[in-house]
Amino acid sequence: QVQLVESGGGLVQAGGSLRLSCAASGRTFSNYAMGWFRQVQGKEREFVAAISWNGGSTTYADSVKSRFTISRDNAKNTIYLQMNSLKPEDTAVFYCAADETVLYLRRGIYDYDYWGQGTQVTVSS
Repeated sequence: QVQLVESGGGLVQAGGSLRLSCAASGRTFSNYAMGWFRQVQGKEREFVAAISWNGGSTTYADSVKSRFTISRDNAKNTIYLQMNSLKPEDTAVFYCAADETVLYLRRGIYDYDYWGQGTQVTVSS
């Protein structure tokens, strides 16, 4: 079992930046690939970014590529999502998730085994 807690959300103006964090506890953090997803009320949860167990591989949704950066610090059991050049359409609840499959990075919400409670990001125009 892995427990995930997100933080760092808030209100920011368009063009601004935020850094989200996701702290993990429980089983060995480095055993998991990790991902960030987001969800707008009334819409499906969508993939944002994922990172391999050792940070060596990353993948991004096209909508955030070149603006967002996912990273991890296994010594701190934490992953991050640096979000730059934020747009109003980035407004959503952001979730981190852990995937026990470490062989390759996955993007489906049903591929992930553990989820945090989410943190709200609001980008004003």
